[in-house]
Amino acid sequence: MSTGVFVLAAIAYAWYTSVSPSGPRGGSAAGLAFGIAGYALMLFAGLLGARKKVPTLRIGRAQTWMRGHLWLGLLSFPLILFHAGFAWRGPLTAVLMLLLVMVILSGIAGAALQHFLPRIMTAQVSMETIYEEIPHVRAQLLAEADDLVEAALTMEVEHEDKLRFGEIYRAKIRPHLEDSTPEMASSLRNSVPLAFHGALTELEAICEEERQLNRQRRLYHWLHAWLLVHVPLSIALLVLGGAHAVMALRY
Repeated sequence: MSTGVFVLAAIAYAWYTSVSPSGPRGGSAAGLAFGIAGYALMLFAGLLGARKKVPTLRIGRAQTWMRGHLWLGLLSFPLILFHAGFAWRGPLTAVLMLLLVMVILSGIAGAALQHFLPRIMTAQVSMETIYEEIPHVRAQLLAEADDLVEAALTMEVEHEDKLRFGEIYRAKIRPHLEDSTPEMASSLRNSVPLAFHGALTELEAICEEERQLNRQRRLYHWLHAWLLVHVPLSIALLVLGGAHAVMALRY
């Protein structure tokens, strides 16, 4: 659909330029039509953000809104170019075009991240959990490691071996679990007394789960960080675009 509209708009623009002796201008009837259509599409794309802020408002499927946001948002770009006649007359117009380009590029980058990162997360994070539950799960893992070591230290083994294992856990494993940078417990196997290798194997599993939680958190941040750029730029574009439209129609 978007491709068909673009083709029709391109044909209309070609005809419009051919019959305009002074060339295409944003203030002409055709130029205003392209501008209104382009700005309307940008407003529609902005409605996606409003819908996401009101999750109880179930108007259409989220996937449909996302596709409309992407494709109609992209379609607004050539329509605005047709409106301006591929020329930026004045500082406000130049700023608007720069904002539009940045919004389009950040939107494409965000769409790419949302397409590929979930696949990467599925492949690399086999123990994926709900993101909001990660701090709680981390606290549980730390408590589980403490209980595991406490139980292991009750075994009837040499006192020096107990001291050695306890010191290794407190100095080299637990701090990394607390700081969310788990060290490979397996790398300490040669330093841990043989009697505690079973407990060390369970600690390795806890460290692996902690590493996967960290990886999930990093990927989640990448998945949403682009919005910190895209959303403010989009708001600025819509506000300045509205101001530009009012000024153009009044003067």
